[in-house]
Amino acid sequence: MAAPKVFGIGFQKTGTSSLDAAFRILGYATDKGVFINEPRKRDSVHIAPPLTNENVLAAVLPIADSREAFSDNPWPLLFREMDTRYPGSKFILTVRDPREWIASVVRHFGDRPSDMTQWIYGVPCPAGHEARCLEVYEKHNAAVRAHFASRPADLLELDLSVKPRWDALCAFLGKPAPDSPFPHENPATERERKQNSVWRRFKQRLRSGVP
Repeated sequence: MAAPKVFGIGFQKTGTSSLDAAFRILGYATDKGVFINEPRKRDSVHIAPPLTNENVLAAVLPIADSREAFSDNPWPLLFREMDTRYPGSKFILTVRDPREWIASVVRHFGDRPSDMTQWIYGVPCPAGHEARCLEVYEKHNAAVRAHFASRPADLLELDLSVKPRWDALCAFLGKPAPDSPFPHENPATERERKQNSVWRRFKQRLRSGVP
């Protein structure tokens, strides 16, 4: 009998990269999100817009069938469908202070429109639509809590920005806690440091006349 699947169903920028890294350390075959209608991404899945739960589900089911642990989009919006299709699965809701969350989302995605953002929030991009994005974020978290209210053993809520630890995650999954530190992937400060470093080098090349 196959082990229960594990779905990270917190929104982007709530520690989904760290959760994926933790899953891999624990030995799961993971899926760290599915790129949808992102031509710049080689493995992007094309789905004719507008995106809906129905057409996204049909496109990602082969991935859901073949992997064991999941995080990032589109899995949060499909948590009900995953719960029905894979009974006995475990679900992890990663959360973050709403003000910090929306600041991170706007910083990362800005005013770039995408079909995924339109599907999730009903707006083309986060910048300029912060109130709407916050409303959807908080409604999603409330819906997840309500859905599992009678089955608390199937849902773990984690705020990885406060004190990420193996204890709660491994107890929830029935796994021994690793000796290694809990992973902290894709922190904004490190990402911004790299971006600033690239930009500084570019400006230096412009000043020196190097093509």
